[in-house]
Amino acid sequence: MPGPTSAQAPFGVMLTAMITPFNADGSVDLDGAAALATHLVDTLAHDGLVINGTTGESATKTDAEDLAVLKAVLDAVGDRATIIAGVGTNDTAHSVASAKSAAAAGAHGVMAVTPYYNRPPQEGIIAHFHAIADATDLPMLTYDIPKRTGTAIETETIVRIAEHPRIVANKDAKGDLDSSQWGMARTDLAWYCGDDILNLPMLAIGGAGMISVVGHLVGDRLKAMADAYAAGDIETAREINASLLPVYTGLFRTQGVILTKAALAMQGLPSGPVRLPLVDATDAQKAQLRADLAAGQVSGFTA
Repeated sequence: MPGPTSAQAPFGVMLTAMITPFNADGSVDLDGAAALATHLVDTLAHDGLVINGTTGESATKTDAEDLAVLKAVLDAVGDRATIIAGVGTNDTAHSVASAKSAAAAGAHGVMAVTPYYNRPPQEGIIAHFHAIADATDLPMLTYDIPKRTGTAIETETIVRIAEHPRIVANKDAKGDLDSSQWGMARTDLAWYCGDDILNLPMLAIGGAGMISVVGHLVGDRLKAMADAYAAGDIETAREINASLLPVYTGLFRTQGVILTKAALAMQGLPSGPVRLPLVDATDAQKAQLRADLAAGQVSGFTA
């Protein structure tokens, strides 16, 4: 079984939605962002990174901070990894401006989430995504995560969205494999799993790869799983996936950014505090996290 082609996985197979490291005073740690990006790409086998997405705390960063982090990561690893800028907001004009800024900074692609809070009709979702795609020459991912946005992208809608030549992929965190299969069957979009517990099932139904959170800790194992599956070694892929179940569960016992930053700090990697309204992990949460990561055989954690 051949691995995905560049057309099937236009941004690579293994990507992580990277946190934004902060200093102790809550300011953006640009050196830390560069160092973490380098670690993910050079040590944990990442093909690419999504910067300034949900896990990057985009909701509580300024446009200037987003741009500075993007530039720092591009400078650090942009020559050997695909760097995608998260530009989606619930304001189309704001998203368009962010996409243009990301393109000017040298991003390799942009990702936009379904507009949240407004709960637009499906026609509004189509117009929103097409406006962002029209704003630059970059390839674009849509991001479907109704548990956060309040509105799902319906199959008929994704078919129409996919008519835009620069919209080439969808990050799927819907948790609905029925819908995923119909979207893959009816469009040429590359399908990226955005829900870590479904990484292997999504590959099995035709997914191109994953945009992970647990990849901060186990990206190399996720890449090995994807490679094994693509090579037809299904048993190895299943074994790797099973070994990662405690990690999939452990990083999401509370909000994922909170525990990802806690885990990175335990490894001595750049992380820092989260910004309100998120709050840092408690001692009890950290103890549970250590146990989960030990059970998941994560480097540096023992039972």
